[in-house]
Amino acid sequence: MPPSPAVIAVIAAYNEERAIEAVVRDLRPHVGEIIVVDDGSADGTADAARRAGAIVLRHAVNRGQGAALQTGIAAALARDAAIVVTFDADGQHVAADVPRLVAPVAGGAADVALGSRFLEGTSKVPALRRLLLKGAVIFTRLTTGLRLTDAHNGLRALSRKAAATIRIRQDRMAHASEIVSEIRRHGLRFVEVPITVLYTDYSRAKGQSAFGAFRVLLDLLVGKGVK
Repeated sequence: MPPSPAVIAVIAAYNEERAIEAVVRDLRPHVGEIIVVDDGSADGTADAARRAGAIVLRHAVNRGQGAALQTGIAAALARDAAIVVTFDADGQHVAADVPRLVAPVAGGAADVALGSRFLEGTSKVPALRRLLLKGAVIFTRLTTGLRLTDAHNGLRALSRKAAATIRIRQDRMAHASEIVSEIRRHGLRFVEVPITVLYTDYSRAKGQSAFGAFRVLLDLLVGKGVK
């Protein structure tokens, strides 16, 4: 069946000229519209996304993925989105996973569907990345009480209610844990859905290092005082 026009994908992109056009083209059959937020890129990210058929918004300076997603989600709600899908710009996510992710939200079974690369084991996660992600899962369980299998996956589907309720204050990568905290705080119903994450040389270079993981933790601890 064709995708609902009320399903809008939001992609935060920073210097993704190399990948964004293919990402948008692959995603187009599975959603009604795609909003790419060019987060202060210094390359041709915005032009590439427009060529592929996306609506492009732009931050004048690089603010971080969390800030870009908040901008995109607000724009999707203004365009009457019933469901907002967040999707990564670097080619790690598989567009064909989107219908399965959207299904429990569209069917009313959940307010939020969170993608998990660990439920079916189809993602060949590098050893160091697996260790960092498992640490994030433990941290999330300790701080929110939610028992997730994958706490830092950028592929998720939000009902209109959830998208309007969750407020992302963490501008950078700590937003992923913040979203989980918001789910807990507002009592939103959630499910995890198995998805595949692709690890290419390009996506690994764009991903989180050990230092990046430390920065996420620091941002979260500092952000506890932000209301």
